Amino acid sequence: MTRVVVVGDLMTDAVARARYALARASDTPATVTMHGGGSGANIASWLAVEGAEVAFIGRRGADITGRNRDMELMGYGVDARLVMDPERPTGTCVVLVTHKGERTMLSDPGANAALSPEDLPRDLFNGGGHLHLSGYTLINEGSREAGLAALEAAHRTGMSVSIDCSSSAPLERTGAEPFLEWTSGAKLLFANVDQAKILTGRDDPEAAAKVLTAWFPHVVIKMNTEGALWYSNGRPEPVRAAADPVDRVVDGTGAGDAFVAGFLPPWLEGKPPAEALASGCRLASKAISHLGARPRL
Repeated sequence: MTRVVVVGDLMTDAVARARYALARASDTPATVTMHGGGSGANIASWLAVEGAEVAFIGRRGADITGRNRDMELMGYGVDARLVMDPERPTGTCVVLVTHKGERTMLSDPGANAALSPEDLPRDLFNGGGHLHLSGYTLINEGSREAGLAALEAAHRTGMSVSIDCSSSAPLERTGAEPFLEWTSGAKLLFANVDQAKILTGRDDPEAAAKVLTAWFPHVVIKMNTEGALWYSNGRPEPVRAAADPVDRVVDGTGAGDAFVAGFLPPWLEGKPPAEALASGCRLASKAISHLGARPRL
């Protein structure tokens, strides 16, 4: 199986799930839980639990939460290559979940924003491997140089590359043109409907995917409850997969990351895109059905 090297963000998620409509400027009863998070770390964790050989490159603070996240990743079976930042804390994200399930995230990248090219272990970049880069690494100005260096190293050594757009609001602030320029040469792009619209100006996911194949040979659009689609340049129609049924939605945080982790192994093995999409939808459904952005052992 192809080894996957994930470069990206490591966070602690403080998830507040409101029981009622938010009472602005007052109190709202909620259930608050703390979990390991960060798009890159989530993907690496799900990949490892699913049996893939995976390494994660990131940066953490010299604090108890950073140590906990490090041990957590290793517990899942991830080859965690975390650089300890002596000044910045481990990144934190406050996730506000309304009583209707809508999520709003307040992120403090902390040590993630200081990831540098010197933090990239050379032994992980070699032919036959695959690099997955979290879009947050490029969107965040502080870690952008490291993201670009990872892409350059992957291209130089013959690794295949996938990119996840990560989040629509910071992607929009960054701009479509720079993001597409930075990620030129990647083989596979993951985006949700909002992110695809930002990059192409197209509301329709299928139309957006077709436009994006001008930059990426393979494009996957995640469509939440409507499943996902895959499109490759030269195909007359996209391949679609329906979302797996979910008996009970516990927490949708990190479901898109789980989808990526489900999709990548069969795709890297050259299996049909319908099989890779189905695998991604299965793992996303599993993520939604339990509490926390990462798998729980």
